[in-house]
Amino acid sequence: MQDIAEQLAAWHAAGRPFAVATVVAVSGSAPRDPGAALAVDADGEAVGSVSGGCVEGAVYELCQEALESGEPVLHRFGYSDEDAFAVGLTCGGIIDVFVQPVRPGADDGMDAGVAYIHSGTPVALVRCISGPAQLLGATLAVTGDAHHGTLDAPALEGPAVRQARAMLDAGRTGQLTFALDGRPCDPNSDEAAVFFVESYAPAPRMIVFGAIDFAGAVARVGKFLGYHVTVCDARPVFATERRFPEADRVVVDWPHRYLDAEAAAGRIDARTALCVLTHDAKFDIPLLERALRMPLGFVGAMGSRRTHLERLDRLRGTGLTEVELTRLRSPIGLDLGARTPEETAVAVAAEIVAHRRGGGCLPLSAHDGPIHHDLRSKAEEPRRIA
Repeated sequence: MQDIAEQLAAWHAAGRPFAVATVVAVSGSAPRDPGAALAVDADGEAVGSVSGGCVEGAVYELCQEALESGEPVLHRFGYSDEDAFAVGLTCGGIIDVFVQPVRPGADDGMDAGVAYIHSGTPVALVRCISGPAQLLGATLAVTGDAHHGTLDAPALEGPAVRQARAMLDAGRTGQLTFALDGRPCDPNSDEAAVFFVESYAPAPRMIVFGAIDFAGAVARVGKFLGYHVTVCDARPVFATERRFPEADRVVVDWPHRYLDAEAAAGRIDARTALCVLTHDAKFDIPLLERALRMPLGFVGAMGSRRTHLERLDRLRGTGLTEVELTRLRSPIGLDLGARTPEETAVAVAAEIVAHRRGGGCLPLSAHDGPIHHDLRSKAEEPRRIA
């Protein structure tokens, strides 16, 4: 929906009803990914696309029907072997399209979602696409610290908000399925409520400084966790795409200079994880001096305990305060007894996840507390967008 956000916001601001059709599932070969959208307003104007042309006409008609009836609908399109001219996907794939009528001012969740998407504010738009009739089309707009809209099933709202927020944090789009009491369940269950979550936020960033063998393993596990991974090193002989094929980007630059440039461009935020693996003072100290003063999500540095103590003394010499130094996770990683680069990468990833999610880093068998942690209140009241 992000690619048609400007037009939706204009219709919304003008009070013009519209219907939006969104691809919510894809199977096999299909031209558009989940989240692709086509919208039609009350005057018949259309924007966007769900299939690149294959089923646009049929989806346009579904949008007009939804505007007339006021009822949302989930429809499946696929290729017809019996009749190649039937409405379907000639590429052989299958797409599920959810069509929802929108009347400005009638739904707090959708109103807030349209505003957030248009403004570029990270938001997860949560819509019930299958389930009990009273839930179908129910919409929540979930941000990092609030949510807007409500569900007619109180037991579902908390779990839906928490899971959507985690997906937003990772920049992921997909489906969630709950039983009516809030427990995860099979989508084919008679009592299942299926929600489509669209995350409008870039993936969080992981910047790995130091083009060493450990960096390759950390880059791989960072991609597995959903990060956009950059490897940066000042030495061109080591910082090559061939050595780090899993990284989204490999940069040859002095670490502190690259971090300054990314910060000035607004490309780092409170979700960004920095893994400093060089353990070379001429690189580490200028970099960490800056990083520990920035609002980053995680700053960790590799090295022995002796290296860590020497590093702290050097950083104090740059003027960093004790409070700022407490933000440094060093030596980086949880105590797993790791030896190999791959084992070390798992230890690093485990600490990042624990820090991000508020985990206690104990074996689950060692306590009887909750398995899933949430740094925010579990009972959040919906708040109206300003």
